[in-house]
Amino acid sequence: MTANELRTKYLEFFKSKGHTIIPSASLIPENDPTVLFTTAGMHPLVPFLMGQKHPAGQRLTDAQKCIRTTDIDEVGDANHHTFFEMLGNWSLGDYFKKEAIEWSWEFLTSPEYLGLHKNHLAVSVFAGDNDAPFDEEAFNIWKGIFRKNSLPVERIAKLPKKNNWWGLATGGPCGPDTEMFYWVGPEKAPASFNDDNHLWVEIWNDVFMQFNQQDGKLEPLAQKNVDTGMGLERALAVVNGLDDNYKTELFWPIIEKIEELAGKKYNASPETTRAMRIMADHIKAAIFMLAENLKPSNTERGYVLRRLIRRAVRYGKQLGINGVFTFKLIEPTLGIYKEVYSELTNNKDFIEEQLVREEEKFGKTLEKGLKELKRLIEAALAVSTRKGFVPPPAAGPSSMGLAGQGRLLGREVFDLFSTFGFPMEMTKEIAAERGLEIDEDGFWREFKNHQEISKAGSEQKFKGGLADTSEQTVKYHTAAHLMLAALRQVLGDHVFQKGSNITAERLRFDFSHPEKMSSEQVKQVEDLVNEQIQKDLPVVCEEMSLEEAKAKNAMGVFEQKYGKRVKVYTVGDPERVFSSEICGGPHIERTGQLGRFKIQKEESSSAGVRRIKAILE
Repeated sequence: MTANELRTKYLEFFKSKGHTIIPSASLIPENDPTVLFTTAGMHPLVPFLMGQKHPAGQRLTDAQKCIRTTDIDEVGDANHHTFFEMLGNWSLGDYFKKEAIEWSWEFLTSPEYLGLHKNHLAVSVFAGDNDAPFDEEAFNIWKGIFRKNSLPVERIAKLPKKNNWWGLATGGPCGPDTEMFYWVGPEKAPASFNDDNHLWVEIWNDVFMQFNQQDGKLEPLAQKNVDTGMGLERALAVVNGLDDNYKTELFWPIIEKIEELAGKKYNASPETTRAMRIMADHIKAAIFMLAENLKPSNTERGYVLRRLIRRAVRYGKQLGINGVFTFKLIEPTLGIYKEVYSELTNNKDFIEEQLVREEEKFGKTLEKGLKELKRLIEAALAVSTRKGFVPPPAAGPSSMGLAGQGRLLGREVFDLFSTFGFPMEMTKEIAAERGLEIDEDGFWREFKNHQEISKAGSEQKFKGGLADTSEQTVKYHTAAHLMLAALRQVLGDHVFQKGSNITAERLRFDFSHPEKMSSEQVKQVEDLVNEQIQKDLPVVCEEMSLEEAKAKNAMGVFEQKYGKRVKVYTVGDPERVFSSEICGGPHIERTGQLGRFKIQKEESSSAGVRRIKAILE
């Protein structure tokens, strides 16, 4: 069965059950600004899981593009991936556990669809804990199906929350799930299911969203939903009797190109197999990211993209591939997906340009960096293996004494990053291959110090996006603080600054929000800002610890690394604070100096991010 056939069979099966086929959403979440990428099919549907009406109805099915980097260290085995497609079917307050489980069984075993061997299937359900009860309903439905098909009930495992519970780390809709496994071993499937046996491969997951998690507490959802997910890559391998996802048509054309470039066969050695899997996975993921007009950078999504490209390049060099090569993997990738994801072909030139640029940038220093890293590793190993040396206990976050423990110092790891472009994670991985750790706390301290020095060295480079420090620019910078506070009052606490660019002529400000602002909301924000201007409020600067700033509910971009002491700018009277933000300055002394605030334009900046352009009259 081909990937296109499997994808089509899935969608058509659920269409026959009354589901509407919806297109894949962007890899950049539109409804959840707290995460970098769409990691599951539920991300684009969060508002509808919470009760909003979906225009396509209550029953939906799709094939969703996903990026998941939490398992990046596992990529290289036979079935982990950074980019994958999740086949899903959804019930938004319509059917529930009985229909979802019975349809899962029908699609997996019916000769008309996947036709999998019934005796090779096992399932798991939620065992229950102090927060939520045992999923007896799901267990009994499966027990009926297994007995009807003469299968041992011991194949229905009761597992804890870490195995059979689904939800986002940020809270929201969640609930117990039931997972389906397929036996891929050469011998007969055992009578009972063992989660530790890797020959039982998970192929489908039915999530029953019964609860809403808020402030660590579970409350029943008014609208109970079903969210199922079948990984296309794993399912395709299972259906075709393969024990390696990378041998399916979703990867093999890329692997063949890597074989040609390296002059080595995929199965030449375990190290070669692993390297080719990582390269194929990472470049495919990078191509899909680039198709969404992302660019490599040192922050957020761009950093993930950069890390994937550079990690692939490093493994390519290990295989002996010379010269710039990543762009040569574009054609086989486009060939795999040309009938499904036209954005890849439409953005081919941009994808190629960015891959070549990033690889050339990294390639210039890769060899020197690897040589320097090897020297540091050998020195650390020499220290740790001195005759009679017994490593003392870990010294905590301080890098003092770490060299004596056979670790790489934070300063050394940062130098590799700043001089040779080695992401900290890459240094960590290479060091681990030699049995060494790195001082991550020390690295982040060096990184933070470098940021502070850079800011002090240039007035134009502090975290406000200012073009200069002229009087008018400083006014716009202060106005941006007022506007952010107003946006949060009007739109909600999900609004955070995502970027800004401020000149003497105008203010441009990006913020997290999933939808276009209404004209009424725009006017409300304008009125709130102008109200603070008319009050001629004082703008007060205080220096305090980061902990004190957080205790005062000062706004900040907390994924960034701040110093121990920060400046907090507060607008308003002590009894009624309007705005409080951690910022590098500069600001005016009173709001009355600003003039009249006017929003000229509100538009989309990127998925889940809006942009406002405003002026002071």
